[in-house]
Amino acid sequence: MDATPTIALGVDIGGTKVAAGLVDSQGQILFHTRVAMAARGSAAEGVSAVQSAIERVFSARPEAQSSLTGIGICAPGPLDPVTGVILNPPNVPCWRNFPLAAEVERATGIPTRLDNDGNAAALAEALWGAGVGYRNVFYATLGTGIGAGIIFDGRIYHGRTGSAAEGGHVTIDYKGPPCGCGKRGCIEALCSGPAIARRARAGLVTLRQAGSTPVESPRSESKMLALAGGDLNAVNAEMVAEAFRQGDQLAADVLGETADFLAIWAGNIVDLLEPDVFILGGGLAPLMSEFFARIREQLPKWCENQRCTEMPMVLAKYGADAGIAGAAALCRA
Repeated sequence: MDATPTIALGVDIGGTKVAAGLVDSQGQILFHTRVAMAARGSAAEGVSAVQSAIERVFSARPEAQSSLTGIGICAPGPLDPVTGVILNPPNVPCWRNFPLAAEVERATGIPTRLDNDGNAAALAEALWGAGVGYRNVFYATLGTGIGAGIIFDGRIYHGRTGSAAEGGHVTIDYKGPPCGCGKRGCIEALCSGPAIARRARAGLVTLRQAGSTPVESPRSESKMLALAGGDLNAVNAEMVAEAFRQGDQLAADVLGETADFLAIWAGNIVDLLEPDVFILGGGLAPLMSEFFARIREQLPKWCENQRCTEMPMVLAKYGADAGIAGAAALCRA
């Protein structure tokens, strides 16, 4: 019996890069590479970047083609996972109503599937990561934006047209800040990296304007401003995180408020879906995991479900390679 594991090729498309890698049947990434993405070029230039990433994988591991189950592609939405068509993603404007899956399959001769990055990452976590052993999984990625994916009984829930699980655009404050989607008070507009930075800058302005804040107050001198070299407009989420690690009180307050918003949002998710597990991934997830206890403590205030605290809230297994693993997972569903 051949002991060589069956593998899939995962392709992760973003606004600036295309990453591709080989993933075995246990979810282990065996090899990966990346190339620049021509997101604002022509449709052909975008496809060329994808093909270049795939060719790099095959050049480095030519033996992989004989045991390849398929190619999975994850990309920013909106897209149609049934037809494999990229619709009109703002982060990848080179494609409009473009049949990417069919184009890649035609070029390679290998069966190809396409889905959005949140759905794909959720599937990888359900199959191989922090969601193993759970029937129903809600996955959220916290970073520059907030994405989500819903897995029911090992399958992605797409909704009627493939547009379900836009969890980042659930409004929790209809008078809140405007979101890039056009709504107000979406969780993305309140808890994404740019939103955290915006609230931190507002807090620094308040301290500066107060003037009368006692010198001995732990909020009177924030480390965030020092990390930004004194430039208020340069403060970003990474600086908020570093200041928090250094014991900065204002940074802790900003992140605590972020956790409070996430608790309200999670309460809505629990009442709507009651998943078995809540998995958080993305660049901000390790930071916000320090507030999981705070979120869980507040859930009963925002849930009809009185057993809401039984739902585990855990960190995702896959970090920067979530897209590759997720895309490959599409070949296993």
